[in-house]
Amino acid sequence: MRNGRSRILIVGGGYVGMYTALRLQKKLSRREAEIIVVDPQPHMTYQPFLPEAAAGNISPRHVVAPLRKVLRHSTVVTGSVVGVDHERRTAVVRPAAGQPREIRYDQIVLAAGSISRTLPIPGLKENAVGFKTIGEAIYLRNHVLGQLDAAASTDDPDERRRALTFVFVGGGYAGIEAMAELEDMARDAVRYYPELSQSDMRWVLVEAAQRILPEVGHEMGAYTVQRLIDRGMDLRLNTRLDSCVDGLVKLSDGEAFEAGTIVWTAGVKANPVLRHTDFPLDNRGRITANAQMQVVDATGAIVPGAWAAGDNAAVPDLADPDPAATCAPNAQHAVRQATRLGSNIALVIHGAVPRPYKHKYVGSVASLGLHKGAARLFGLKFKGVVAWFLHRTYHMSRVPTLNRKIRVIADWTLALFLKREVVALGQLHSPRAEFTVAATPDSLAGMPPAPRVPEHTREAAVTR
Repeated sequence: MRNGRSRILIVGGGYVGMYTALRLQKKLSRREAEIIVVDPQPHMTYQPFLPEAAAGNISPRHVVAPLRKVLRHSTVVTGSVVGVDHERRTAVVRPAAGQPREIRYDQIVLAAGSISRTLPIPGLKENAVGFKTIGEAIYLRNHVLGQLDAAASTDDPDERRRALTFVFVGGGYAGIEAMAELEDMARDAVRYYPELSQSDMRWVLVEAAQRILPEVGHEMGAYTVQRLIDRGMDLRLNTRLDSCVDGLVKLSDGEAFEAGTIVWTAGVKANPVLRHTDFPLDNRGRITANAQMQVVDATGAIVPGAWAAGDNAAVPDLADPDPAATCAPNAQHAVRQATRLGSNIALVIHGAVPRPYKHKYVGSVASLGLHKGAARLFGLKFKGVVAWFLHRTYHMSRVPTLNRKIRVIADWTLALFLKREVVALGQLHSPRAEFTVAATPDSLAGMPPAPRVPEHTREAAVTR
């Protein structure tokens, strides 16, 4: 302790990190504790709204909560924890600028979250994109709309077919909601392209299991499958992605086709930074913890001063009759764990006994595009617009800060009266490209002459 204060280091500023810090700010005074939050991004992303941000239903700025604005009584360090030596109570932090430095602590919270779980599939690294960050959501929106522009601008049927083929790998929440929302957006956008029709687009879902959305139950999962098929989507269950080199998608059922868009949403794994710590890990790379979210070793002995929750922790699920069950890596658990975790740390600092985390699963909600959804809550099943409304209502109650709630509601309200914006801002992803060309002396010098347009195609090119 320093000057009578306990220094609490929180590794990660996502759900668990931010909400734990908020709880600690409420439970502990500045004289009792110094709270430090380290994360590579200066904001927390509310991931359940990423599909709506990608589809343009919500402004991307309204899906993130700035850590420095929310955590006014904490110190926020924009950087990455690259190693932890708990025996010395020291973490090595690589800040966004400058040299790595050590931060000493009394209590540490491991809330680094998860990253996309990939497989050694040829071409995946070079041609696919994930769907876990706000950057990926913005990129996908611009990319999908850009593919419509590309398809409308070419006379080559093979190029057009490639541009209008969109492949999503993974049938969980992220994959289903992302594909459904983006297809909804593209369906609206294609009306402004006289060269294209909705039937030109091909949306393919690849899922290795026999079902999708297991969280909403078998019946609602089957309902979702039927609704997506009714919209003309191609669902491949019991199918794996074998290769996607140069955009040539090869599936385990033997089919091969070219795709201009490949989105990987096939699960997550614990943040690899945990391997650079001296904390015990389970066979999935997660930190082992007890129900109080205290880090424990293989014998169940508590590691003093260490806590873990969220996607990077194996926390027992006391609501599950299986004694080996652990809490699922979802926002529902993360937010509630963080509240209990913050209170538990305060209890320990005050000399009291921490309490176990137990939360009964109440159900799941999924959006399938505008006015479409599937949900199972308290054992009841909901479909269509009712499920869609429940999805928005539930997540609105979970969005952090009143500021964000108001902004999201404003976005939704405006969408009732104004048509969706369907413009691609592809230059966001290479903002210096045009300036670099302009700043290059004689940038047009040495370029080959403009190709000659075959005479039999000139009239078509002019009158298109």
